[in-house]
Amino acid sequence: MTQFSHSTVRVGTEVSSETHVPTVSIRSLATSVLPSINITKRRMKQVEAILLIREQREKGTQELALHARPFILCGLPLRRPSPDQLSYTRRNGKFFLRIVAHPQFGLPFGQDRLIPIWVATLALRQKSREVRFDSAAQMLDFFRLPKDGFHYCRLVQAFKRIFGATIFFGTEEQSDAKMLIDWARFHFFDSMKLWYARGDRCSVNNFENGGNVITLSEAFYNEIDQHRIPVEREVVSSLAHAPGVLDFYLWVAWKAWMVNGSPSRIPITGHGGLCDQLGTVPYSVPRRFRHLVVHWLKKVKAYWPGCPAVVTTDRRFLIVYSSRKSPAVCMTGRHGGS
Repeated sequence: MTQFSHSTVRVGTEVSSETHVPTVSIRSLATSVLPSINITKRRMKQVEAILLIREQREKGTQELALHARPFILCGLPLRRPSPDQLSYTRRNGKFFLRIVAHPQFGLPFGQDRLIPIWVATLALRQKSREVRFDSAAQMLDFFRLPKDGFHYCRLVQAFKRIFGATIFFGTEEQSDAKMLIDWARFHFFDSMKLWYARGDRCSVNNFENGGNVITLSEAFYNEIDQHRIPVEREVVSSLAHAPGVLDFYLWVAWKAWMVNGSPSRIPITGHGGLCDQLGTVPYSVPRRFRHLVVHWLKKVKAYWPGCPAVVTTDRRFLIVYSSRKSPAVCMTGRHGGS
């Protein structure tokens, strides 16, 4: 992939070569100015993340993670489904995703989508279906999440939901004369050994046994190995608490790279639209979802100003152009994980 560099805009009169102009980084300027205008720490953190992501893209120093193709094409649920919902289906053109949950643990949702990214990155980095890591703190650090009891306990429950889920993924193609169904059924992990305390005692010390081992199923490992989709670690980390924006960002980055020639025109609502692909709940009012997509796209362009996607004026379609000249991911980046 080629690297995208932002243009430099000069404002005002030119400065002579003899004039000394002190160099001040945008991040330093933001850090010093924003608190004085009542910007919250959370907002400051978002601004710093955006600046870092843009800087890494410009310099080709992105740290890359790897994602699984089924969950780029069709998102997991954004919010916790009701306890009695044990199956979930998404469609993206000819692609089809169905997840069947273990009745004890329920469907994966929300931040659970970080686990496939984490294990895919480790598996391909370690070149093995058997993934080893010392502690859960490594995963929380990777995604810039707090290392507290709440997040440790949430992580344990997420691993259980992922482990218990069965995935159906494939394609369905229909012509006038016949229909071709090409499905695969797999689960994420064959086995999982994680050390953690029971009850309310989740803490960093309870994950430091150094014996955490996850064995990916052969089908899942082959899927991520044969379809390696790089994603920006810092983007995933920054949007970890906003799974809808994260799914949309990763999908747009992938879709724009795949466009070659004429732009892709995707309906936002209706059959085969974005609402069928992403992990959103069905919206009774299409206008609400269209507004949400416009909001998501603004956030995507904050992280990736060169994003070649636009919403039509009537908010019925998303037009995605090729990103070959301004990709979100520069392949000169480093692969993350440890």
